[in-house]
Amino acid sequence: MKKAFLNFKAFILSQKSQIPNEIGKILLREAIQISSAESCTGGLISSRLTDVSGSSAYVRANFVTYSNEAKHRILNVSEDTLKNYGAVSEECAKEMAQGLLQLTKSDIVICTTGVAGPTGSEEKPVGLMYAACGYNGKITVKKFELNPAYTRKNMKFMFSEEALKLVLETLKKGEKTIS
Repeated sequence: MKKAFLNFKAFILSQKSQIPNEIGKILLREAIQISSAESCTGGLISSRLTDVSGSSAYVRANFVTYSNEAKHRILNVSEDTLKNYGAVSEECAKEMAQGLLQLTKSDIVICTTGVAGPTGSEEKPVGLMYAACGYNGKITVKKFELNPAYTRKNMKFMFSEEALKLVLETLKKGEKTIS
């Protein structure tokens, strides 16, 4: 019953979340462009950002870099990082953001890597995600540990929600420095 309630809450949130709209208003007002590189969210952040009418004015480029090869070839995540820390790591998320900033020249980027389930490991359990947001010359990496009882689909949504919250927080902090 608890698992069903948790997943119902995620479904309701997916219908009500206004975060992409809030992000869009700031990006439009400040003439800022955003790009994303997603692994565990599989393009959901891109989809949610582009669900907003007028998003073509601020969405520059989005990539689904699901495989290690894509992370390395597209975003220039080092093979050493992937070998020593794994794709689901703070180090990988940070390199994804660095690579995406360099590749797209966007003002702000968001990158995700994590374990959506249904299987994980003791070291990297279901519900673990790292999101990296690059803006104003700084990359912020945040670790999230969500309830592993979410279905895979709801886990991906909740990961995208947390990543978009990070974008919104980053933009709101940066508004004070935007002229």
